[in-house]
Amino acid sequence: MALKKGLGESYTPMYFLASLGSGGMAVSFFIYLMFMVDHPNTPLATFDFIYPVLTGGNIAISALVLLVLALILVFAYLHFRLLVWNIKEYSAFRRTEDYNKLRESDSGVVLMAEPLTYAMTVNVSFVLGAVFVPRLWTIVEFMFPGAIAAFLIIGGYALRIFVGYFGRTIMKGNYSFEKNNSLSQMLGVFAFSMVAVGLAAPAAMSHIKLTSAIGMFFSVFFLVLAISLAIVKMTLGMYSIFRYGISKEASPSLWIAIPIITLMGITMVRLTMALHHNYDVPLNPVFLYVASSSLISLQIVFGIVGYSVMKRIGYFRDYVYGSEKSPGAFALVCPGVAIVVFGMFFIYYGLYQNGIVDRFSIPYFLIIAPLTFIQIKTAMIVFRLNRKLISDQGGLNKAGKLGYTQ
Repeated sequence: MALKKGLGESYTPMYFLASLGSGGMAVSFFIYLMFMVDHPNTPLATFDFIYPVLTGGNIAISALVLLVLALILVFAYLHFRLLVWNIKEYSAFRRTEDYNKLRESDSGVVLMAEPLTYAMTVNVSFVLGAVFVPRLWTIVEFMFPGAIAAFLIIGGYALRIFVGYFGRTIMKGNYSFEKNNSLSQMLGVFAFSMVAVGLAAPAAMSHIKLTSAIGMFFSVFFLVLAISLAIVKMTLGMYSIFRYGISKEASPSLWIAIPIITLMGITMVRLTMALHHNYDVPLNPVFLYVASSSLISLQIVFGIVGYSVMKRIGYFRDYVYGSEKSPGAFALVCPGVAIVVFGMFFIYYGLYQNGIVDRFSIPYFLIIAPLTFIQIKTAMIVFRLNRKLISDQGGLNKAGKLGYTQ
């Protein structure tokens, strides 16, 4: 698929969500290996455990593992290709007058899509290394400080962007409730949550106490920032929605809480594991069951409400399957990825670890089935939106510019 070039003022940072979604899809397929391939000596499935299953005597299982590996590669390739494309187009966009107007407006929050996507790049790279590089885990303790540094750089960049547009709003006091009748302002929460979950990984997986402690501290820092900001932005967003009604173009933002909940939930699981592994804090599987049940229930509520609203206002009909074009449609991908990922965490830590369901039993696969359906549906949307919005065969909307969330 050839990509559009030279968008100039028609570009919007919301296009970073295309790369973000593809990276999330790659991670979502890795989750199957994470929870279905035994890895007794490491906290996640690596090449050294995957390869024996791939080359084992069960042809059906080998074929499924091969399919998952192929899908990881496909979506990882899309992620990096769209990332490079976005960086080039964004660099040109920053030299336009529209960029300066964007920075000074409430819509400046869309700039947070850039660090958000960079954080996903680190996650995708880690997955690719774990799955395809033999004996990588033997040197992983040397890699964890680098991962912490990468996420801190991304987090610092996100903070710089956030303080810029948020500070201007505080100083000028010109926040428009009428134009922000959606949850699009939660994009900053999304970015900080992604940094928090990334920093929680070395905190949970490292056996070096100092490395774990550093990762834990900064993970908590960005998690607290994300939670505090979520309270403010959710309150403002819902006030605007209740007063002015939901913006049709920005209605996918009703689902933005789903990936945020996934990231915060995984962060808390990882921090719990860090306390257990490095500080001898007892692990309580029942607590994980109650906590994960609560979070996935909240995700389901947001999912049902968001779908109902978008269906009634014709968002899917017009912006996914119809002629209307908006890069904000890529925001539909992350919730699909998120519910699959956290759903698998819920099944493993909530149900399996508490003896509620047996792994590879009929109930186990019956619970996974709807997650797989959502995953397949989300993958189809990824390819459809890429063809519609990024392929050079796609056109501009009636206004002459590709719209983005206000």
